[in-house]
Amino acid sequence: MKPAIFLILLLTTTHSFARQALQQPFKDYQLKGSTTIYNYHEKKWTYTDTADARKASLPASTFKIINLLIALETGVIKDGNVVVKWPGATDTTLYGYRPDIYHDISVKEAFVVSAGWAFIELAKKIGVKRYRRYLKAAGYGNGDALQHWPDFWNFGSFAISPEDQIKFLVKVYENKTPFAKRNTDILKSVMLTEETNQYKIYSKTGWTRDSGIDSGWWTGYIVSKGNVWFFATRITKPLKEQNSNFSAARKEITKNILRQLGAM
Repeated sequence: MKPAIFLILLLTTTHSFARQALQQPFKDYQLKGSTTIYNYHEKKWTYTDTADARKASLPASTFKIINLLIALETGVIKDGNVVVKWPGATDTTLYGYRPDIYHDISVKEAFVVSAGWAFIELAKKIGVKRYRRYLKAAGYGNGDALQHWPDFWNFGSFAISPEDQIKFLVKVYENKTPFAKRNTDILKSVMLTEETNQYKIYSKTGWTRDSGIDSGWWTGYIVSKGNVWFFATRITKPLKEQNSNFSAARKEITKNILRQLGAM
């Protein structure tokens, strides 16, 4: 065999094994989906599934990232310590029964524990027109903020792809969004979800049930080893299919892949 042909076969085989290793965590959890990683310093993208990475869907609670920015920018809230009053009821059929969050709650706590009702209350104050203006200016999502108002990020046709989630997060990291730096700094402080001597993770989870599908997200970025890796994982399964690992899998799959890439 000629050396050039052998080298091509070797590279192809190596790439194939690497892709299989990146896809293995999804198989281990018996879930479909993808993880997309962007190495900031090397300007390098890594995909477990390129097609899925570019497929748009409802962002679920990962929308709280830009939602918090919009609430701050419009003056609906002044900071993360603002308390949102409990409206007295929520749709437990749509959102599940979570009595631990049914009380007056600060915006920061609502972000951390994903108290969706609180951000729905903020959405009512922000209004459709301002959402449309800021979503367009930020280049976030497909702009369809009306079909299931006010919770258009969990139900309806509003959508964003994992790849575009990362592109927006890069803008947040670089302070190149349409939002004031003060507001972006507040967001970053709220997004800090894990910190060790080796790394810091800024992130948000998301989970919605629409059109018979469970859709789970974990998006954010990790600052580690003098570099930044941005990530967006989205997993899916039929609503009728039971999988007790669904919630934990979002983070576990992502961390497995980040370790494979040397980010953790």
